[in-house]
Amino acid sequence: MEYRIKHTTRYNYTEPVTLCHNRAILMPRDDQSQQRHDFTLKVEPEPSLMESYQDVFGNMVHYFEIHEPHTELVITASGHLTRTPLQLPMRMEDSVPWESVRTQFEGADYGEEMAEVAMYRLPSPMIPVVPALAQLTDPIFTPGRPLLEAVLTFTKAIYTDFKYDPEATNIATPILEVLEQRAGVCQDFAHIAVGALRQLGLAARYVSGYLETQPPPGQERMEGADASHAWFSIYLPGVGWVDFDPTNGCMPESHHLVVAVGRDYADVPPVKGVVMGGWEHSLDVAVDVLRQQDKDV
Repeated sequence: MEYRIKHTTRYNYTEPVTLCHNRAILMPRDDQSQQRHDFTLKVEPEPSLMESYQDVFGNMVHYFEIHEPHTELVITASGHLTRTPLQLPMRMEDSVPWESVRTQFEGADYGEEMAEVAMYRLPSPMIPVVPALAQLTDPIFTPGRPLLEAVLTFTKAIYTDFKYDPEATNIATPILEVLEQRAGVCQDFAHIAVGALRQLGLAARYVSGYLETQPPPGQERMEGADASHAWFSIYLPGVGWVDFDPTNGCMPESHHLVVAVGRDYADVPPVKGVVMGGWEHSLDVAVDVLRQQDKDV
């Protein structure tokens, strides 16, 4: 499925900003399940410096500085890509037992493939060790159960047992609090899943991107109404990363578009930076995810 994406971030300041340094992670990834055809990043006011580089997770990062005073900053990312979901070489119930994957990681010499993903087994800034997460996985990850079957069941359990509530958490809410109140948003549910799987000795990573949404029957699609989204991946040796979406209780399909991956949200915020001046500010974000045949962004 081909898509055009437009992501606009707008900051308005009550006082002039005299200097800003920002890092943007807005370029969709290009890998085996997603092909990026083009991408542009427009910043207003025009930056005094802009450069790009690839971070340790394989994401493209744009760094820019603005040296002139401004009371509004607008960052517009536009891209065109094709998304093709990963085709598994086996049925979920035929994947290897989950303990055998953990054993491969724990071997004295697990090879280059496993070494490259080993960092995703460790605690990270927003996903510390939380022993209470075992209450979610213990009933599901029983001895000998196929890895992918168990992870899909776990994904559906989060969808069933947790309430989607944008008012319940903020960007910094600890996962223990999310676990206790059983409510949050996609970022929280991805963090819960990743933390629980890492405590089983598995490699799991955070995925950020977009989710195409459709208007209710009979209603027109509203511009800017699509959403940034988050889910997670589990690593299966010999196959690679396999995605799961706990917010929707499913495996991502062609309408899940990947922008970045990392250990947790702290590795992949869309925009992050520091400013001098500005005092207070307001933030407005609009996302459009359009299938190519619909219309151009």
